[in-house]
Amino acid sequence: MPPPNTKRVKGISIFRPIVYGNIAYPVDPSDRPRGMPADHTHSWTISVAGVDGADITHFIKKVQFRLHADTYANPTRTFEHPPFEVTESGWGEFEIQIKLFFHPESNEKPLTLFHYLKLHPYLGDESAMELARSQREPVTSYIYEELVFNEPTEAMFDILTSNGSGEFVVEAEALELDRLGEGLRIVHEQIQSVREKLAQREQDVSEMRKALEMM
Repeated sequence: MPPPNTKRVKGISIFRPIVYGNIAYPVDPSDRPRGMPADHTHSWTISVAGVDGADITHFIKKVQFRLHADTYANPTRTFEHPPFEVTESGWGEFEIQIKLFFHPESNEKPLTLFHYLKLHPYLGDESAMELARSQREPVTSYIYEELVFNEPTEAMFDILTSNGSGEFVVEAEALELDRLGEGLRIVHEQIQSVREKLAQREQDVSEMRKALEMM
């Protein structure tokens, strides 16, 4: 297999949105799933996905979740195909490490994210939260994230720009030059304005001196 093209596309940044987080369902004691430990109060799923179900497999090769090591057997769960998600049950909230691995063509290091598993409602007044708990409403906690591929490899650039939807390509260098140009224009205008005011004041002082000499 030929080595991937690692030459970088200069001045380009490409953004790809993802959503990661969890949904949790309170367990009905009268309808407890078979085999669930007696002290587990919720079933939950943590996932990584594209926005509105968009495909992310063309730039993400695999996703690794690391659960609480003292609670779950085989706490490191790795998925190379969607859905990238883990479904479990438990009673406590804890931090989950999520590691995204990109395709070799990207020549990018894995990206590590962290998500704190949320099982209970925390937003709203106490009566609203108590109602949600009593009705066993699902609890959601999701985060929108934009992955930035800064000056991607030529191979990864081709992959990112020819697959998926909702893509954002920014010519970073050109935009920066435009910002600098606009900033210089504003500075020049301000300098010119100050010069004109100084010239006017010098003229006013000169006329005042002439007037005083004639008195």
